[in-house]
Amino acid sequence: MRYLKELREGEHVSEIYYCKTKVVAKTKTDKTYYSLTLQDKTGTIDAKVWNLSGGIDHFEAMEYIFIEAQVTSFNNQLQLNVSRIRRAREGEYEVSEYMPCSPYPVEEMYDALLRLISDVKNPYLHQLLSGFFLEDEAFKKDFVSHSAAKSVHHGFIAGLLHHSLFVAKTCEFLAKQYPVLNRDLLITAAILHDIGKLKEISPFPENDYTDQGQLLGHIVIGAMWIKEKTDAIEGFPPKLQDELLHCILSHHGELEFGSPKKPALIEAVALSFADNMDAKIETFTEFLSANEDTTGWLGFNKLLDSNVRKTES
Repeated sequence: MRYLKELREGEHVSEIYYCKTKVVAKTKTDKTYYSLTLQDKTGTIDAKVWNLSGGIDHFEAMEYIFIEAQVTSFNNQLQLNVSRIRRAREGEYEVSEYMPCSPYPVEEMYDALLRLISDVKNPYLHQLLSGFFLEDEAFKKDFVSHSAAKSVHHGFIAGLLHHSLFVAKTCEFLAKQYPVLNRDLLITAAILHDIGKLKEISPFPENDYTDQGQLLGHIVIGAMWIKEKTDAIEGFPPKLQDELLHCILSHHGELEFGSPKKPALIEAVALSFADNMDAKIETFTEFLSANEDTTGWLGFNKLLDSNVRKTES
């Protein structure tokens, strides 16, 4: 199989890809064309079908399609100019080749998360975490396979587990460095901070925003979910509930980044920095991976708001 990250400008490709999106659009001269997002496990690519007559069979988004295309470049990004399309037939493709996955083994990551949970000594916070990650099999099944984003960072299978674990491990380090931090509160908030994404974003292969996600967003969804669970735990201290919910509601750090509240607790500050750091490093990592054969300056990345260069040594 020719993976998308292997394609080079000027090549001709005949391959099956997953059609993530399909948009019917018009040129300035009122000619209809298709704008597609094609995907395999190495990433996505923009594709255009300029000529819809001859060789373009009927297909829809979220289907596997066989294409013939020329690899071109637009705005310093590779693009496919597609000349032929047909729906892929059953048996012609393996789903695992088309969905991006975390590079780390899922079971190892989940075991590491459970070890962090086992070290939470506060009985109420431990019971809360156990209710999600040890007692709820449906939650576990969804959590280990879900992405953490549609496209910005950790937008792959097990991305939510990957991101949550890395943020929690960073918070564990911060708690050791700064004894002023309430470790149990911080670790609990780190592990739970993005659980709202289970309802904000649909599972693969769609991996798109749900109606609830568009209307409420993962921060509010997560806070509501956690409040529901803490309300059901007998004797859960109201002040501890408020502190935990504040960490969830403020974990994006700034109002303009989607947080309903700015951090007012030191644990909330630590969580917001850990979350932002992991998101930024993963965004950088994914950009470097997409340009692994390029040396020197890689160009402007709008997510990082910077012109990016690889380290020389």
